[in-house]
Amino acid sequence: MTAETSQTLDRGLRVLKLLADTDHGLTVTELSTRLGVNRTVVYRLLATLEQHALVRRDIGGRARVGLGVLRLGRQVHPLVREAALPALRSLAEDIGATAHLTLVDGTEALAVAVVEPTWTDYHVAYRAGFRHPLDRGAAGRAILAARRGESDGPGYALTHGELEAGASGAAAPLLGVLGIEGSVGVVMLTDSIPERVGPRVVEAAKEVADALR
Repeated sequence: MTAETSQTLDRGLRVLKLLADTDHGLTVTELSTRLGVNRTVVYRLLATLEQHALVRRDIGGRARVGLGVLRLGRQVHPLVREAALPALRSLAEDIGATAHLTLVDGTEALAVAVVEPTWTDYHVAYRAGFRHPLDRGAAGRAILAARRGESDGPGYALTHGELEAGASGAAAPLLGVLGIEGSVGVVMLTDSIPERVGPRVVEAAKEVADALR
């Protein structure tokens, strides 16, 4: 901690991060142990976070993330979209295909930003807000590969016809961005992806990751 930072705020944020990393919640004692502070401090932190609906406690007294975080989360997608657009525009123009940024939303992949090329006669109609299962389509498969820690492959996923007949996709995961799980990719009307597309989406994913750090 430095003179310019707030110890109390830091502890409150650490509480939220700890709760976000568990599905079953944490007790006051467990939080006290993990934070390295006494139970009284934890009680005060939880009471303050509860007032803002950022934390809730169940009947058994276990603390969990509250619904108030959803209101904060609604502002995340626009910020992520804005940061990703320059790299997506470059990718779409370079490849001549629809480029997209896809994030994990529960058990689904959600396209949060889409850019279409300006110079092609036709391209895949792919819209922001489009959802699909994580285990279908290049965007989702790239995310799952990163989640499994698969590092001995090419660094990108290729698919054909999984989401739309006649369409192929290539996507690479976002890596090293705290709190964000997603991928960057392209969708094109072709039976096979040109060799240069895979490495290009990896490059674009790195550009987006750098913009989000």
